[in-house]
Amino acid sequence: MAKTSAVEKNKRRRKTVAQQSAKRAELKAIIMNQSMSIEDRFKATLKLAEMPRDGSKTRIRNRCEVTGRPRAFYRKLKMSRIALRELGNSGKVPGIVKSSW
Repeated sequence: MAKTSAVEKNKRRRKTVAQQSAKRAELKAIIMNQSMSIEDRFKATLKLAEMPRDGSKTRIRNRCEVTGRPRAFYRKLKMSRIALRELGNSGKVPGIVKSSW
């Protein structure tokens, strides 16, 4: 199992991203808009810089939902390779047949 604090921190980041995604998208649209004045775009850049960094989607780490492991993560299954192997061995994942000889 991963550290509980790391898993909780990632959950907090997901929550922050969900809350601030609309405002971030709005500011980024202003920044990228070439037809607006440079002053307005610069103000939008400063507002974006003032926002919490954990509100950025790139700060989220993909973690296994079973163990919280941050590496060897399968996006489709939302779990790590180790958790997948354990659940596959016990027959809890449909469609996976573990062969041993």
